[in-house]
Amino acid sequence: MSEELLIQHCAPTLAGLKTGSLVTAPCPDVPAVLAQLRQWNRRLSPKGVQILPLRFTPGHVLLYLYRSRQLESDLRQHDAAAILRKKGYTDPATGRCLAQLMAHLRQDAEFPHEIGLFLGYPPEDVQGFMENKAAHHKLAGCWKVYGDVDAAQQTFARYKKCTRVYLDQWRRGATLEHLTVSS
Repeated sequence: MSEELLIQHCAPTLAGLKTGSLVTAPCPDVPAVLAQLRQWNRRLSPKGVQILPLRFTPGHVLLYLYRSRQLESDLRQHDAAAILRKKGYTDPATGRCLAQLMAHLRQDAEFPHEIGLFLGYPPEDVQGFMENKAAHHKLAGCWKVYGDVDAAQQTFARYKKCTRVYLDQWRRGATLEHLTVSS
């Protein structure tokens, strides 16, 4: 698993612009991937960033790179907490919410769309996506927008620029630690 893949899909989170990012990575050897994740966590945890395998499927792993303090704050927002309660999240503690999300990913027939809250998406957009079954959105970009289009467009542009700059810096020799902003 390469750092380039991580930077390509998670740059806004590494930069502190976004709560969390998902990336599906090849996983031909689970113990080797777990060892790599432990190494990345040792390097990134001092900066407030963690990486967690949410789900393993044959030959792949769904990774979640996130900023724990930002996630805790996001999940405690009134609208986000209400969505989680409706989806059966019984404990507002961040670790418990992550464990429950992982259980939903493993057990539920339908993808748990509340995952948008774990990525820092606006709760009104997460709610709109779930209520409208991904239809009737005002804008599609990094996520489907049901609320503030102007704010979303600005955010999408920041994420795109950040990813471009981070990939360029990494290709020029910047380390993952150098690219990761401290919380």
